[in-house]
Amino acid sequence: MKKPRINGVILAIAGMVIAGSVRAELASRAGPLKVEAMVAGLDTPWAVAPLPEGGFLVTERGGDLLFVTGGQRIRVSGTPRVRVAGQGGLLDITLAGDFARSRRLYLTYAQPQAGGGAGTAVAVARLSEDSRRLTGLRQIYQVPPGGQGGRHFGSRVVEAPDGTLFVTLGDRGDDASAQDPTNPQGSIIRINPDGSIPSDNPFVGQNGIRPEIWSLGHRNPQGAGLDAQGRLWTSEHGARGGDEVNLIRPGANYGWPVISYGRHYSGAKIGEGTHKAGMEQPQFHWDPSIAPSGLLVYSGALWPDWAGDIFVGSLKFDHIVRLTGSPLREAERIEGPETERVRDIVEAPDGTIWFISEGRGAVYRVAPGG
Repeated sequence: MKKPRINGVILAIAGMVIAGSVRAELASRAGPLKVEAMVAGLDTPWAVAPLPEGGFLVTERGGDLLFVTGGQRIRVSGTPRVRVAGQGGLLDITLAGDFARSRRLYLTYAQPQAGGGAGTAVAVARLSEDSRRLTGLRQIYQVPPGGQGGRHFGSRVVEAPDGTLFVTLGDRGDDASAQDPTNPQGSIIRINPDGSIPSDNPFVGQNGIRPEIWSLGHRNPQGAGLDAQGRLWTSEHGARGGDEVNLIRPGANYGWPVISYGRHYSGAKIGEGTHKAGMEQPQFHWDPSIAPSGLLVYSGALWPDWAGDIFVGSLKFDHIVRLTGSPLREAERIEGPETERVRDIVEAPDGTIWFISEGRGAVYRVAPGG
């Protein structure tokens, strides 16, 4: 149901939370964490992007992009047309590294395709100075037609230090596609900001392999982030068990559905077991599944002891996992009423941690407490 608007401002008095008006604390090994509700009453929020000048953007899977500032929610105009079906809709948002100058941002979404299908797509646009509209929206990538149903779109977009884009693509419920080099489903791709293919991608020039593929053998990666060395990490949904955190290497095969630490929902064995020559092992896996979504490699700006630690949201068990060390291990689970179905988790320019509670329809900001 659309909310009534006057001059583009969404009136959501009932259920609207004024920024900073609700505070709570979560326990952590670094001490108490102050949690502020920045906005509530959202309809299936999927991704959040704090803006360097203040305020933030948040996507709703139903197709709206909202600018939130000073207690107001403003619907941003100029968004792409999306297919809202199952897990598909308007999904990720990422600000370009030079956003403060260029106002450029990237969106991922389920694009309507012929025959009632949908596929993950990426668009670039410029956010107006008042943050109320997108201009110059241009689709720069789309998965070829063929995906049916409403499952496994991915879909995170991460800008690498060199300006190229990593995009995570789910297998769309078609397991075999993740091992098909002619099909980008079930892969992580790398493209230039204009959608062209970088010449140093691992499969460029190899017949029968799509040149945008950076790695393959993925089921449904819904979290992605870079560490201080510029390396890409992802969190990925398994089936029944077998959720993974992976360190992504160019040209590598991460095994789905040939190897997995999980089982099919029927209880049947997946593929050939947990190991196979030529296929990567996860850096960490969960069994039972936590349904991971969103991944942040933290800088250490406000919590120096957390520098380089990985934070992953759980949709199933309503918490945020902190992973640390080498080999990677689970250090703690941060949880409270606010962490209901954590869909996204990011670091703001000031070092605070922001996360989306899909279950509460809210965005929260985490700062040191005490």
